[in-house]
Amino acid sequence: MTTNIETSFSHPSTITPVLEMEGITKQFNSVYALQNVNLTIYPGEVHALMGENGAGKSTLMKILAGAYTASSGEIRINGQPSKITNPATARKAGINLIYQELNVAPNLTVTENIFMGSELQKGQLLDRAGMDAEAQQVLQSLGANFKIHDIVSSLSIAEQQQVEIARALKDKSRVLVMDEPTAALSDRETEGLFEVIRKLRNDGIAIIYISHRMEEIYALADRISVLRDGQYVGSLTREEISPQRLVQMMVGRSMQDFYEHQRQKNPGAVVLEVRNISDGRKIQPASFKIHAGEIVALSGLVGAGRTEICRLIFGADHKASGEVFLNGKKLDINSPSDAIAAGIAYVPEDRKDQGLFLEMSSRKNIAINRLQQDAQVGIVNWGSVNKLATQAVDNFNIRLANLEIRAIDLSGGNQQKLLLARWLAIKPRLIMLDEPTRGVDIGAKSEIYRIISELAEQGVAILMVSSELPEVVGMSDRVLVMREGVLVGELDDSVGKEISQEHIMHFATGASEVVAS
Repeated sequence: MTTNIETSFSHPSTITPVLEMEGITKQFNSVYALQNVNLTIYPGEVHALMGENGAGKSTLMKILAGAYTASSGEIRINGQPSKITNPATARKAGINLIYQELNVAPNLTVTENIFMGSELQKGQLLDRAGMDAEAQQVLQSLGANFKIHDIVSSLSIAEQQQVEIARALKDKSRVLVMDEPTAALSDRETEGLFEVIRKLRNDGIAIIYISHRMEEIYALADRISVLRDGQYVGSLTREEISPQRLVQMMVGRSMQDFYEHQRQKNPGAVVLEVRNISDGRKIQPASFKIHAGEIVALSGLVGAGRTEICRLIFGADHKASGEVFLNGKKLDINSPSDAIAAGIAYVPEDRKDQGLFLEMSSRKNIAINRLQQDAQVGIVNWGSVNKLATQAVDNFNIRLANLEIRAIDLSGGNQQKLLLARWLAIKPRLIMLDEPTRGVDIGAKSEIYRIISELAEQGVAILMVSSELPEVVGMSDRVLVMREGVLVGELDDSVGKEISQEHIMHFATGASEVVAS
């Protein structure tokens, strides 16, 4: 999705910031979550707050919203010191936070949600007519298409989000904090949210926008502030924003060092050979090889058939024709269990629905593919399981309080590393990674790239599906490009076919075509 919202924001030195957070420090026992952080927000700007998980963004916003109290530092609203001690004082100061998990009462009407906790009175009775009139006015200002008497549970997630925004506007919000607001939205709903954000900005409301999605930041942000390890790194204006500068600020190293992988010039023996594999419908017969220690990217537009190829190899879908060889041995794969037994791992693109057991502990998620190996006479050896899980948490830098934390309670990046740890526990010879960094922040991406590079160095063959062209170019030794179910091209720097975004798109869109070797 590409969305473009033009900005008209400017803040001459004569304009007073609507919000200043100066020298904010938060200490939990002996641990500093924030150290001397500064943040300045002007009226009518979209200000992106960025940083990897654990950088301190949530802690800083919870202090602003009154959920936490800073250990030291000062908050000023319109130039005046403001004592924010709880959510009520934050709202009174004109600050509202819309969390990723929406805070609505599903069985109440839209009006009742907008006025929840601040109902209008008319004598001893509720002033329902007054509330309805004010709610209707706020919804009209947002361009909402639902009715004030609709039950909130009947609304879409995007519409429920608008209810929360309407509540903030009713409270005369000056600063609106939006935490990963598009996480559960479709592209069309995201476009609608962006239109709402533009209206709010043009009305002079300041919006602090938290997201790990770079394309949204480029589309929306007037300015960006970056936190790293609980400290303020710096701010950029819209004109100063570039991928190189953002990466440097967020992870502390340059774009050149962001992708860990050095291209493999002398790959090992062939690990995977696929001959004429097809599902008889969408996927036309495809053939290719992957060598030991080689990262091969499977690229193409969404719907080109990349995921379907992986599922055919893994036995998740039935193949109509074709053969799969691993280390020269022909495999008879009829199900994922056959693939796993042969030493093939597959990390699917949808980790929540197809990968993780969300309600199970992190420990069990890591060990589940190894339970049979770690069992003695049918009884699980939990000592062995705990050792495996503990080592995985250390090796993959999975951030969790303890091994019993459920997978559903982890961040996207930690969930993805948890899934990687599970599959790598079987010590695969081939691992297929479908969109391995989708929905994770830039810090987690860097760690996942490190893990992938280390696997390649250990001789594991890697087939990676990715829609992010910089990731494909930065991490792959070779690129296979698909278009409409057909493998149409192969790029390999070592044989003079340069791996570049332009060349990939030429193949993917049909601008040029070379038969894959």
